[in-house]
Amino acid sequence: MPEWVKKSVFYHIFPDRFHNGNPENDVKDNEYFFDGHPTIKKKWNEKPCEYEEGFCLDFFGGDLEGIREKIPYLKELGVNALYINPIFRAATNHKYDCIDYFNVDPHFGGNEALVSLSEELHRNGMKIILDVSINHTGTAHKWFNKDGEFFPKTVGAYNNPDSEEREFYYFDNKNNYHAWFGVKTLPTLNYRSQKLRDIIYRAENSVVRKWLKPPYNIDGWRFDVGFCMARMDEYQMHQEVWREIRKSIKEVNPRAYIVGEHMTDSMEFLRGDMWDACMNYFGFGFPVRWFAGENSHFDQRVKAFGLKASRCTAERLANMFMQNLARLPYQMALVQYNMYDSHDISRLHNHSGISYETRRGVIIMQFTFPGAPAIYYGDEISINGTTQSVEGCRYPMVWDEELHDKNCLEFHKVLCQLKQREKALQSGGFKILYAKGYVISYARFTDTKAYIVVCSQEDKAVNVDIPAVYIGVTDSSKITEVFGRFRNTCVQNGILKVELQPYECLLYEVIF
Repeated sequence: MPEWVKKSVFYHIFPDRFHNGNPENDVKDNEYFFDGHPTIKKKWNEKPCEYEEGFCLDFFGGDLEGIREKIPYLKELGVNALYINPIFRAATNHKYDCIDYFNVDPHFGGNEALVSLSEELHRNGMKIILDVSINHTGTAHKWFNKDGEFFPKTVGAYNNPDSEEREFYYFDNKNNYHAWFGVKTLPTLNYRSQKLRDIIYRAENSVVRKWLKPPYNIDGWRFDVGFCMARMDEYQMHQEVWREIRKSIKEVNPRAYIVGEHMTDSMEFLRGDMWDACMNYFGFGFPVRWFAGENSHFDQRVKAFGLKASRCTAERLANMFMQNLARLPYQMALVQYNMYDSHDISRLHNHSGISYETRRGVIIMQFTFPGAPAIYYGDEISINGTTQSVEGCRYPMVWDEELHDKNCLEFHKVLCQLKQREKALQSGGFKILYAKGYVISYARFTDTKAYIVVCSQEDKAVNVDIPAVYIGVTDSSKITEVFGRFRNTCVQNGILKVELQPYECLLYEVIF
């Protein structure tokens, strides 16, 4: 496992929406058409278009130069690793419909912009991992090239059945093709092709190897829809392919971080021979959002059947945590990518009924749970957004400090420092101490120091007795609350007696 991840706080950036460092490379109105729709240039303070309005072709001008310019902001916040959504040439703003894996999109500044960003991040002691979808390309990719928007139709598999790229996709004899989840602009790649495997990950100049090497020197990969890649009916090649990908990546950089996207149980991929980590929706993100009062991502679907989702109790949360952690080698648990917000789900704080106190508890749990916490850009300043569609979590970053939630920003800074400083939060043990009603408590600990989280979702003030003796706390242990909320707390016979206000979360530092 890459040891550096244990000390990392990630910052997740959707590039088009973070910062515009070079207006000269912005996408212009009607600059090109994709799937029959034109590009749209947006002003930075405008709202993103809904899909039916903009078809993911509305652009704000964020680029890699913009990210590089904001490194001082990121350092002051306290993050030390970036996860950046796809930057390779593509038609849409999200760029999961790749046109060319071997070149950074010119509207993000091209390959040289990545070199400059990577060098500056490394000079500042920060890591960078890039996002890529090698499960599918876009229909405009030069290998596929359905409509000839960017390449002549003499190029690519769709219009040329005899082309060498034809075997890279799934075609029938009527020129129909398989697309990811039926999205016709995202044709699925066929890993039965050995030539494709060479181009994507086996050859020395393959996609996954190229960007790990000088002059780019990225520190790892996040693989989009990793759970379904290299799987088609009776051809279940995914385990073989992922083992080969891991071998190829680790040959170039043994410390590279491999993160796969999976929204449900990822255990199949977390055995040490495929991924290092998953996007931890299953083991962390969805459970804590449910505990915070949001119906879980999957419970939303029961409404169609006239059913109503129940609240998540502390007992349920503890069970969900342990059902996942108990099956993971702890060395792997310590490098999982822990997020509660992302570019694919609505931001928790944009939901009505989610108070700041509730959200504060979620953030404390994120920074103290085994694994690497990941801040989705703008969460630290409580950026605006909507919850009805994915576009609602992709608003442009706010740079006017007068509009920042300064309490939330300072709160994040304290937690970032703790994570990077404290061994208990990097590689310490984990134990759930208490889970009753709507109050959960757990500890991260070494033999000399511990951090105890006590998080309530009760709508009234409560007093709880936490059996801290389980991790070695005694009446003589030195105990402080990290944020100064120490009122009416004491230890008696190894029992931590805590008074909690409604929806409050406390974080105790204990020195044995």
